[in-house]
Amino acid sequence: MIEDVVAWVLLAAVAAYACAGGTDYGAGFWDLVAGGTVRGRRPRWLIDHAMEPVWETNNVWLVFVLVIMWTGFPVLFQTVFTAMWLPLALAAVGLVLRGAGFALRKPTRSLARRRVYGAAFAVSSLLTPFFLGAAVGGLATGRVAPGTEASADAWSSGTSVIAGLLTISATAFLGAVFLTADARRFDAADLVGYFRLRAWCSLGALAVLAAVGLVVTRDEARYVHAGLTSGIGLALVLTSVACALATAVLLHRTLTGWARVTAVASVALVVLAWGLAQRPYLIPTSLTVSEAAGAPTTLRWLMLVTLVATVLVGPLFLLLYRLDTRGTLQPLTDTDLDPRRASADREREVP
Repeated sequence: MIEDVVAWVLLAAVAAYACAGGTDYGAGFWDLVAGGTVRGRRPRWLIDHAMEPVWETNNVWLVFVLVIMWTGFPVLFQTVFTAMWLPLALAAVGLVLRGAGFALRKPTRSLARRRVYGAAFAVSSLLTPFFLGAAVGGLATGRVAPGTEASADAWSSGTSVIAGLLTISATAFLGAVFLTADARRFDAADLVGYFRLRAWCSLGALAVLAAVGLVVTRDEARYVHAGLTSGIGLALVLTSVACALATAVLLHRTLTGWARVTAVASVALVVLAWGLAQRPYLIPTSLTVSEAAGAPTTLRWLMLVTLVATVLVGPLFLLLYRLDTRGTLQPLTDTDLDPRRASADREREVP
């Protein structure tokens, strides 16, 4: 049925944002813990150069997710944004502050202001994924249903906390893996080992949190827990674990290109496993896909628009990511941002 197809598209978009946007959040996390001005100068230099060409593009996936939610599943959208408006509002504020902080940090000349903008970028990179993960954890517990009023109980359970921490750890893992590859790309040999060690540490944190999550969700999110520990959900989780372990080995051998592929696969497979674990529900166990779906005509038009967007924008996305990972795209330098040089270049262009 068409609502099932739309639900699969929504899940794929969530997985894409978890991987693409998650890598950027992870870079912000390592920016936060990089240390003071002197000790953190080199890691932050790499983070700025690695993120600059694509960080705005990665947020397109979030817009795509929201459009599908409110158009294809209006009941889901209303329920989620009514019951969990506070964590989602905090995540939205974090998104704005994060983007503003990253965009304004580099061109700002004042050291004090750069620290303020850098702090906004780094702290928001920690808080935004936590609140997004906490909202997902709240949905998994089944404490939210159509008509549920906003309350802290909907998103403050142990499952929500673990989901938020898992989201942070997953983004930190992705960010460290991609930054290890970027360190090689920018010939920063000292940062290859630096971020490789952090990728291994974040992978260890993921393993610990996942083990705790299995215990917590057994009582608080029984339906999703059962789906993740049996059948195709379990198969996807085990495949994700295999991809994560492969990433650790590939990083040890400095095969960073393949490590990025397996790292993305490990996170995407977990998202897909979560989606399959709660079938046929969008909100276990109160709202099914068919109950939340909009009118059939609306869904058909949504699929048509999605197909057109995929054909037009998809190849451009792939080209952008390929150019970036191959080092073809070069960010602006401090010299490029110097207004005096820009003025001089314009004068030379005048015949």
